[in-house]
Amino acid sequence: MRIAAILMAALVPTFMTSLDSTVVTMALPQIRAELALGGADLKWVAAVYPLTLASALLLGGHLADSVGRRATLLLGVALFTTASAGCSTATQAGTLIAFRGVQGAGAALVLPASLAVLAHDLPPRARNAGFSAATATMATALACGPVLSGVVTQHLGWAWLFAMNTPLGLTSLLVIALAVPRCARGSRTPQSLLSTVSIRAVVLASLCLASVTYGLIEGPESGFTGFSFVICGVAAVVSAAGLGCELKLHRSIALGVLLRQRCFAGGIITQLLWGLGVTGVYFFTSQFLQNNLGLRPTSAGLAFTPVALSVLAVAPFTARVVRRFGGGRVCCTGLLLVALGLLLVALGSTSGSFVRILPGLSAVGFGSALAVPLTARALESPPRHLSGIAAGLFSAAREASGVFGIAFVGAIVTFVQHAAATAGSAPAGAFLCGYRAGLCVASALVAAGAPVAVWALRPPTDPRGSDAPSLARGGEDAR
Repeated sequence: MRIAAILMAALVPTFMTSLDSTVVTMALPQIRAELALGGADLKWVAAVYPLTLASALLLGGHLADSVGRRATLLLGVALFTTASAGCSTATQAGTLIAFRGVQGAGAALVLPASLAVLAHDLPPRARNAGFSAATATMATALACGPVLSGVVTQHLGWAWLFAMNTPLGLTSLLVIALAVPRCARGSRTPQSLLSTVSIRAVVLASLCLASVTYGLIEGPESGFTGFSFVICGVAAVVSAAGLGCELKLHRSIALGVLLRQRCFAGGIITQLLWGLGVTGVYFFTSQFLQNNLGLRPTSAGLAFTPVALSVLAVAPFTARVVRRFGGGRVCCTGLLLVALGLLLVALGSTSGSFVRILPGLSAVGFGSALAVPLTARALESPPRHLSGIAAGLFSAAREASGVFGIAFVGAIVTFVQHAAATAGSAPAGAFLCGYRAGLCVASALVAAGAPVAVWALRPPTDPRGSDAPSLARGGEDAR
């Protein structure tokens, strides 16, 4: 019963925050019409949530370590719920954009704290199942977002997409308060306090990520030589230089300990490659389904359900498969299966039929479920007192890779699309050419993560376990 309560306390907020990453996808036309939004305002309604989420995740991890994962989770859910209520009552573009930004900040507290709860408040034998459930929850939320967006927008109106978070948020606050123990702050020692990433480093890293993200979002619109892009570039360089000086002067032991973990470093790299490939494709597939195949919003949203169903079908058996074949082989197979799925979607997209891309979307879901063990090992490998900042870094890598993936794959799609249009292709045909090129590039990025997964999960040569450095060793490095 206690395990179920902890799972609910971590997974319900995870579902809410993941759902809002895609829940406005099909509602944007109605939002634009009712609030009389311009093109830039509409873009920010969609972009400000992942922007603030990615930028503040390191701060969320820092708070989970310094304040406690229970308190951080409560604060994040409260912020997210309040901002959702504000979004549902917004009547102007600025109000909606501001509350969406606060939603992202609340989600940035929720995600690392919920992962830290799964890593350290569940019994060891239940952790793999917990991480599998978290992955299935996020995949289901991401897949359900477009479907829910189309259905709710068509029958109730876009405001209900945000209003439905209020009862879920209030329920989550109650469950967290009752189920998650108060244990984080009491476990901290003077040595662990010295090992924590400084708040200056967190702020500088967040500023650097925010600047780069803003530049990648605005660059294609305003031009990569525009004033806003130049300012973002300068801010990114200055904050990155400041971060380097901060880490060098204060010798942040926390980052050194984390990046020495082969599983953690490999997990970060693999997550970046997976997000760069899959997220951009996810974004443009929704456009392909509506613009090229002529599907209505609800039908286009339903097209993503094979991904979630595949994850749900495989996730319960992943731990058993890992015990038999080894984590490295399973994760490598999963990433290669995702890459193959993207190629199958590219091949099926030329037929003009939705049925032809179903095998590819299913393969993406199956492969993503098989990659779960790397996430579990990456989050279990750091020392206990760094669980929050580790979860924050991992979540930041996932969210940042998603934003960068949309920008990078989008640049490929746009370049090939313009080239095809210049050569005389019709608009739909030109977009299809760009979309297929983006799928091929995304497939190559995901496949590049397969050898990294094998390296990260290979058995340690040190009999004591090179992937589990002690706190004492971290203290020696500090001296």
